[in-house]
Amino acid sequence: MLTLYYAPGTCALASLIALEESGLAFEVKKISLRDGEQRSPDYLKINPKGRVPALVTDYGVLTETPAILAYIAQSAPAAKLAPLDDPFEFARLQSFNSYICSTVHVNHAHRPRGSRWADEPAAIEAMKAKVPQNMADCFTLIEQTMFAGPWVMGEAYSLADPYLFVMTDWLPSDGVDPARFEKASDHHARMLQRPAVQRALAYDRA
Repeated sequence: MLTLYYAPGTCALASLIALEESGLAFEVKKISLRDGEQRSPDYLKINPKGRVPALVTDYGVLTETPAILAYIAQSAPAAKLAPLDDPFEFARLQSFNSYICSTVHVNHAHRPRGSRWADEPAAIEAMKAKVPQNMADCFTLIEQTMFAGPWVMGEAYSLADPYLFVMTDWLPSDGVDPARFEKASDHHARMLQRPAVQRALAYDRA
């Protein structure tokens, strides 16, 4: 049994959607960021980083969304969530997810969590002010050079799709109109039709 440690409204939604798609047996344990539960001694034993998601497996604990998504795909090959038999295509998928993790998510985090990078209020406000442009630049690059269509990687749905879905969902809060990005907006609408996404959102918003 896999256990996903999860906080609503976070990037952990991508891992929850992937688990729902995978057919694997799993349970979810919610962590309250508002109450600081991610910094509790019990949770820090699971993930010393004090972040979500964390996936507890029979072999140990995995953190970082790209690693968790890859593990889910490799643990459920029948679900075909990644091109596991094609090293180049699998690396291309990992490249996309790494960009989301290292750049897009970080750009977003400068708005709600600028205190991670600066202490001066003026510096934090300057970071917040830059978020709309940075997020729009990221999505322009994704649409122009990364999004194959109709899914991120092309004809086949993959682990890149729930990750992009989460980032697109954050655009309005970052001061960016998703309608500016036709491919991402269409992708987001089609993701909402998937039963796995609907189940994950129901849990996220319960």
